[in-house]
Amino acid sequence: MAPALTDQGSDDSAPSGTRGTARSAPTHPQSRNRARPYVLEGAHVVLPTGTVDNGRLTIQGTRIAATTPENAHTIDVRGHWLVPGFVDLHNHGGGGASFTSGTVEDVLHGIRTHHRHGTTTLVASTVTGDMDGLAHRAGLLSELAEQGDLAGIHFEGPFISPCRKGAHAEELLRDPDPAEVRKLIDAARGRAAMVTLATELPGGLDSVRLLAEHGVIAAIGHTDATYEQTVQAIEAGATVATHLFNAMPPLGHREPGPIAALLEDDRITVELINDGTHLHPASLQLAFRHAGADRVAFITDAMDAAGFGDGRYMLGPLEVEVAGGVARLVEGGSIAGSTLTQDRALRRAVTVDRLPVEDAVAALSANPARLLGLYDRIGSLDPGKDADLVLLDADFHLKGVLRKGEWVVDPFGDRPGQPA
Repeated sequence: MAPALTDQGSDDSAPSGTRGTARSAPTHPQSRNRARPYVLEGAHVVLPTGTVDNGRLTIQGTRIAATTPENAHTIDVRGHWLVPGFVDLHNHGGGGASFTSGTVEDVLHGIRTHHRHGTTTLVASTVTGDMDGLAHRAGLLSELAEQGDLAGIHFEGPFISPCRKGAHAEELLRDPDPAEVRKLIDAARGRAAMVTLATELPGGLDSVRLLAEHGVIAAIGHTDATYEQTVQAIEAGATVATHLFNAMPPLGHREPGPIAALLEDDRITVELINDGTHLHPASLQLAFRHAGADRVAFITDAMDAAGFGDGRYMLGPLEVEVAGGVARLVEGGSIAGSTLTQDRALRRAVTVDRLPVEDAVAALSANPARLLGLYDRIGSLDPGKDADLVLLDADFHLKGVLRKGEWVVDPFGDRPGQPA
């Protein structure tokens, strides 16, 4: 008999009007039977080679097992989907907590909020600030990366264009001087994953080369670059488009700008925010059709309000009003990140955008995992990889989240003989 599943990951928002104050860290359910392997059987299992209907997946300890031991317990999950845990390259916070300004406990709370929505691997993003403050923040976040709570740090700003600043404080912006870029890399102690740059600014191309030499992703974003300038940046080593279409010149027939260059080059992975606010569905379809499903990474660009609720928040030094789940600067009205979680991004991609499930899952798991150099451990449900997975019902609502063999969102309750 199939388990009685409850939607524990649907909406943990605070009431409308609640301010962005972090709550205490939640208690995680622990597996009482962790030593005993078990088989999830009967689901639609999304693998790199396609979807296996009536599939089975064996979990042994913290890993996905290649074979099923004789003592394994079988759990019937017919009618559900099993997909890899989500990987978010670009995330500023959640659950009322900020990765940019919160304490260690705040940051952990934000991470766990996204865990409950299926993101089992997460890169913490900063926003524009003064250099000393960013270096200090990098030190705090790098400790969490060393502990395995984060997959790295993404510096979004301050090396971006004032013409396309979005929700970044203009007075703190600066040109991408390679020496200052190096300062942030050093402050991250080997945990810098990505830096977003307006590569057309003075020092931009040299900074891209510096990042490439140090194994850090150079991302083109918040840019006013021309098509030709963007091509130069790609040749210098840039490999990511930060939230494609947003905070850059639109695609034009005489001045194609950065969008055309980023879509056409196979070396570029394009980030997309699939929340229904940042992108028209036709723009999302354009990216998938032109770049191909293996070059798209869904991101949240989430800020504190993700998984928390409407109200007033701070994003760096700027005040943000969240109303109806849409975050905008109080002054000027610019969109200020999102309140998106990756389970919603997947459900929208499949049910609204009508993307093939396999393409949407790749954009949430395999593609960002490869970009981070982690695909040998995460990003698919292959044997030997970390037991990171998401269980969804037939309508793609989240029912369970397993991270490194532990149920973060437990779909089975306390029924005897089953993992909790």
